[in-house]
Amino acid sequence: MRAGVPMPDLREKHHPGCVVCSPHCAHGLQLQFSPDGEGEVICAFACDPRYEGYPGLLHGGVISALLDGAMTNCLFTHGCAAVTAEMVVRFRHPVLLGRPAEIRAWIAGDHPTLFRLQATLVQDGVVKATARATFMMPKFLSSAIGVAPA
Repeated sequence: MRAGVPMPDLREKHHPGCVVCSPHCAHGLQLQFSPDGEGEVICAFACDPRYEGYPGLLHGGVISALLDGAMTNCLFTHGCAAVTAEMVVRFRHPVLLGRPAEIRAWIAGDHPTLFRLQATLVQDGVVKATARATFMMPKFLSSAIGVAPA
């Protein structure tokens, strides 16, 4: 991984209106991902009832967005900006509304412009959903942060 620009700067530059993590998106989730000191990011999510899918359960699309946003912000903490090329989400157990959850993400491997990440959503000490994804650095991002695309 590259040392680079601090996470808030990359997030503001490349994700200024992101529905998951932008503090400026009034109707978004406005999540704040924090580095944990071990190379991961972590974030709490309240599982508010307004994000309901089936009765009493968090919508699967919201779960996917939470996991994707965590992985993107993990890259930001490592000085990288990249887009999701492929993501596989496994829904292990229902995520209950009105109970807090914790989302974590970490880098599982990287190449010059390709990154593999993983993320989990844990609620009440149980892993409820996992994701693994490949992120790529397209030309429009690589030129913006001074890295040659593959």
